[in-house]
Amino acid sequence: MANFNKVLLMGNLTRDPQLTYLPSQTPVVDFGLAINRKWTGQDGSAREETCFVDCRAFGRPAETINKYLKKGQPLFVEGRLTFDQWTAQDGSKKSKHRVTVENFQFLGGGGGGSQRGAGGGDVSDDMGSQVPPIPHDDIPF
Repeated sequence: MANFNKVLLMGNLTRDPQLTYLPSQTPVVDFGLAINRKWTGQDGSAREETCFVDCRAFGRPAETINKYLKKGQPLFVEGRLTFDQWTAQDGSKKSKHRVTVENFQFLGGGGGGSQRGAGGGDVSDDMGSQVPPIPHDDIPF
């Protein structure tokens, strides 16, 4: 039997990305996405729901996401669903699904304040110096 594991999501970051490093010094970034769905119910009322998804990226994509994105900004991710299991400090078994990001694309707009990254104009980096906009063909992915 064939297997296929592909996830495509477009949403807004629920928190600032958190960059860490594996013992091998490989960068890892964790972030959350909120994906909104709006529809009209059978009774004609407007309905809405939000799905919250944890995501993780490795390597150069992890560094890029950490550098240019923050809470509230939109992002398109492509990846695979992974299942993590661990034992908590109290001895209980824990598990969760997460999306391992294999590819992503910055999106315009969003409610996260100033744009950082492609098409956002000049912005200040974390040290207060001016950062020029990044042309789309210079984005490292």
